[in-house]
Amino acid sequence: MKRNTFYLILGLVILLEVGVFWWAVEIHNALLSPVAFILGVVAIYVARSRVGEIIEDERTGLITQKAALRTFQVFWVVFFAVNLGMAIIGLGPPGFPRPPMRPPRSDEGLPFNLLGRYAVVQLVLLGLMILLYVGFRIYYARKYGDWDSDEEQS
Repeated sequence: MKRNTFYLILGLVILLEVGVFWWAVEIHNALLSPVAFILGVVAIYVARSRVGEIIEDERTGLITQKAALRTFQVFWVVFFAVNLGMAIIGLGPPGFPRPPMRPPRSDEGLPFNLLGRYAVVQLVLLGLMILLYVGFRIYYARKYGDWDSDEEQS
């Protein structure tokens, strides 16, 4: 399989994962999305193992290592700070935090439960971590010349 075919499969698996997540929320099935995620990771691993072209060499390994380390170094601070705030909200009184302009009514519930809010915050943080990794990957790829044309590749 060609490298571009692998990237197309990767994109399709990601789109399917988003669709399965949405469907699992609609039908209220908490097991469906995690199982689909694991199957998607296995499918990507199998597809990557069948790529005939070189996907990774020493330079791309170095770039991946540096980008992953920098992502970890930056993201753990953000992750800890956000989760510290979420813990305070979770351990606070019911209805905390309140909307700034009006007091809550006694018959009014939260738009979705606290666990749902926490899960959405975690998903947003995961998305930000992926974007941060991509940013570091682009930075180090330019720094170490991963995108330069190489005589041996042609």
